[in-house]
Amino acid sequence: MPEHRDVSSSPGRRRRRVPLVQPLQEFLRESTSSSWVLVAAVVAALVWVNSPWGASYDRLWATPLALHVGGLTIGSDLAFWISSGLMTFFFLVVGLEIKREVTIGELRRPKAVALPAIAAVGGMVVPALLYLAIVGGGPAGRGWGVPIATDIALALGTLALAARHAPAALKPLLLTLAIVDDVGAIVVIAVFYSHGGRPPALAVALLVVAAVIVLERLHVRATWVFVGLGIVLWVACDQAGIHPTIAGVVMGVLTPVHPRPHEEVAPLARTEHLLLPWTSFVIVPLFALSSAGVHLSPATVSAALGGVVAAGVLVGLVIGKPIGVVGASLLARWTGVGEAPAEIGTRALLGLGATAGIGFTVGLFIAELAFATEPLLLAEAKIALLCASVVAGAFGYAVLRGSGQSARSDPR
Repeated sequence: MPEHRDVSSSPGRRRRRVPLVQPLQEFLRESTSSSWVLVAAVVAALVWVNSPWGASYDRLWATPLALHVGGLTIGSDLAFWISSGLMTFFFLVVGLEIKREVTIGELRRPKAVALPAIAAVGGMVVPALLYLAIVGGGPAGRGWGVPIATDIALALGTLALAARHAPAALKPLLLTLAIVDDVGAIVVIAVFYSHGGRPPALAVALLVVAAVIVLERLHVRATWVFVGLGIVLWVACDQAGIHPTIAGVVMGVLTPVHPRPHEEVAPLARTEHLLLPWTSFVIVPLFALSSAGVHLSPATVSAALGGVVAAGVLVGLVIGKPIGVVGASLLARWTGVGEAPAEIGTRALLGLGATAGIGFTVGLFIAELAFATEPLLLAEAKIALLCASVVAGAFGYAVLRGSGQSARSDPR
């Protein structure tokens, strides 16, 4: 629970308790704790879809659910409103986190952010290249974005399990790496997995963004105004062919990070404090429940893991992530561009890279965009993501358990 302090607007008024939100600590705590809920949701999806009632799993998420407003048709089924509707709030929290870290957090300090940022780029580029080298082009090639993302909740959960043995400085490094990784994933989704082609809707989206910026400059703080603009932006993005969750990122990045003189808590901290429990414990697990269900049998698993998509995802996450993170980190150190704390040795960097290979939530999100019209390839990608996340998590935990002792004997 956040700390509180008593404040009063005048001597004669009753004193009230106002939360002193500590966003970074709250973000870390909620993300780590929610990893268990996320795992439970994945297990529930797999048990459900492979049970005698498995047909009801597919029927539920395919329930028709569209909204007709004038000449506009928004949505198609229940799965759309989870992946494109509720997940917008998840990406809104991501946008808030990016805005805070860039303005008042670790990402504002070039020296502190250089090494994990470079490591994150290496951890995205190498898996993508390995995937393309294995898969090549064609419909399967569209999945190159699947192995680039890191699941921050599961990665932090793995690090928490190894916390007594791993260097304490690894947590901020992993957090910074994951945030930069999220930025990269957002760019990939916006540029490569959106389908533009409706200039009027795109013009509306740009006008909404301009309006939010102007209203912020005019110090407008009415919540309903920005909620309304956010809804218009979401609809405009959807109609423009841009994935509507990008609207959440944009609104998060545009949220004020500093409070006005009469405010106790800044809009960014207040919004994140309100949404973080819902996204961590309800929305993301619900997305996993609706998306992680895949039919598992010896035949289907064997066929899936024998496919090129599965090979690309597995190699990209389990091998490509550690190579990219460690290689880019060592290059940053060698060139003097980036520095890591003294207790972070090579083994700790390897553990960081292995843990970054847990790429479930955003990887699953990108897989559904990449293979929306290829159900067999989507199932293959889902099975590979499950296997890769388990292997990467176990590998990362094993390496991190010994990284503290290794760091003391080899600080470089």
